[in-house]
Amino acid sequence: MSSARAESRAASPAGPSSPSAGPDRTGRLVLAGTPLGRPADASSALCELLAEADVVAAEDTRRLHRLADDLGVTVRGAVVSYYESVEQARIPRLLDRIRQGDTVAVVTDAGMPSVSDPGYRLVAAAAEAGLPITTVPGPSAVITALALSGLPSDRFCFEGFLPRKAGDRGRALAALADEPRTMVFFESVHRLAESLAAMVEAFGADRPAALCRELTKTYEEVRRGTLGELAAGAATARGEITLVVAGAPAVLREVDDATLRAAVDALVDAGSSRRDAVDRIAAQHGLPRRKVYAAATAPG
Repeated sequence: MSSARAESRAASPAGPSSPSAGPDRTGRLVLAGTPLGRPADASSALCELLAEADVVAAEDTRRLHRLADDLGVTVRGAVVSYYESVEQARIPRLLDRIRQGDTVAVVTDAGMPSVSDPGYRLVAAAAEAGLPITTVPGPSAVITALALSGLPSDRFCFEGFLPRKAGDRGRALAALADEPRTMVFFESVHRLAESLAAMVEAFGADRPAALCRELTKTYEEVRRGTLGELAAGAATARGEITLVVAGAPAVLREVDDATLRAAVDALVDAGSSRRDAVDRIAAQHGLPRRKVYAAATAPG
């Protein structure tokens, strides 16, 4: 079935005679986790949901049908596209279907909906309307990459995709320079080199990290090393990328700007150039050069 035909089915409102709507049915919204790569990773609960849902809102309807074919599942409900550009416009209609007693499933191309994918806005709207919301849990690139990275996983934060513009990206990373928790990022392969270079600038070349690509797929690869090492090899990376970066070391968080400024000034007074002094203090404390420079040149 083509996605165009599938969407036309979803466009017809469910009237009183519709078998999927009735006074005894309780509607619900279901966020469904889909495999990152291997169809075999799909749960039996996901297969059951795809077969029985009244509406399936899919980030890519073609991928949905391909997954259903791989799983041997027939999607009997209405299928509607649900990607970023149409997400807001689809919400009222999907909420109406839930109110009518329908089960509305949300699936994305891979992993859990609403995690840097469509779904969050619909969940918020359904919660505001007091409608039932549940999930069919499944794979998550965030947790998978974190587990494979070899970096501390007891405390972590998910930062999603970095801003596209260089200035915004630099400011976002600078704000995370002192973050003590392990950080997880999604990134497009087309912006990977730029983002890794910006991380080197913000966090320092020696910060441990892991570049995870094509998780659970044929060409799965996890590169572990420093940000500097990963940045040097960024041009050869392909596929879906998840970056895991170690949090700031304790020494970074304990050195205040006044101490850094005094250390740089002492080296300059001893005959070093300011540039060399900043480089030396940054290396000594394991800090990004940008942070030391900002401390050394701050007023006061």
